[in-house]
Amino acid sequence: MKNKTAVVAIGGNSLIKDKYHQTVRDQYVAAKETCHHIVTMIKDGWKVVISHGNGPQVGFMLRRSEIAKDELHQVPLEVCGANSQGAIGYALQQNLYNEFKKYGMAKTAVTVVTQVEISPEDPGLLNPTKPIGSFMDRENAERHRVLDGWNVVEDAGRGWRRVVASPLPFRIVEVDAIKSLLNNGFAVIAAGGGGIPVVVDEEGELKGIPAVIDKDHASSLLANEIGAGLFIISTAVEKVALHFGKPNQQWLDHLTVAEARQHLEEGIHFAGGSMAPKIEAAINFLEGGGEEAIITDPENLERALNGETGTRIVP
Repeated sequence: MKNKTAVVAIGGNSLIKDKYHQTVRDQYVAAKETCHHIVTMIKDGWKVVISHGNGPQVGFMLRRSEIAKDELHQVPLEVCGANSQGAIGYALQQNLYNEFKKYGMAKTAVTVVTQVEISPEDPGLLNPTKPIGSFMDRENAERHRVLDGWNVVEDAGRGWRRVVASPLPFRIVEVDAIKSLLNNGFAVIAAGGGGIPVVVDEEGELKGIPAVIDKDHASSLLANEIGAGLFIISTAVEKVALHFGKPNQQWLDHLTVAEARQHLEEGIHFAGGSMAPKIEAAINFLEGGGEEAIITDPENLERALNGETGTRIVP
């Protein structure tokens, strides 16, 4: 591949190994493994932008805010997203710094707190479906609905939860800064958690809104906007599979966009909350001018780059 600019999208869940390892320190340790593999890429000549998920981390922030509501003001969802970009960016920056030092590389990583514009006409804004935060009883849910304007739904007999919109991204606000940093030799962490969702108001000013942008869709858009040749989605599985978890499960090494779209449209292979948005993001990247997308897990990143594993998707 001639174009050696890549976006590597890592999942927020990848920083939390299990329910026994959720602390800030645990997440820092988990980030170290991923950073090691990314630095190996950079050592091999890749210019890399790292994006990341933030679902569990924002969930923790919202829960803290709920617990402290009688003592302190609650933190808006979009501000929680911004906070998570800084906190996760810090863990990645420090680990990257230490890995660069280990290899004797004169490199620095930097985090860009990133806003991502969405359309105020996005149909997703009218139909909030993304559950966030803690479960509540009906009384508390109704109180939040009346006092805070939350959309709340009953969730399969387990209690009530807040739901927010999950609109599609169409512009990375800080893209010029990201490109400048990348072209000046920095490793860049950007569009964390799908970015902070913003709209442009009637005066042309940006305004944050309480929504959640899918991390993979935002990362795909970012990859296209910086002209990346490669888009890597680092997730919990080594490869994409058809009939995942069933006796007839079939691992996939290679897909064209047409094949990926066909499997997606069949509606039986890729779950809506996990693999489907990753396949959609890969398709969008390739149709937007990208050369290749890879889906694999963090420990197999180097092997996937060498063509030994992972699922490769090409035009």
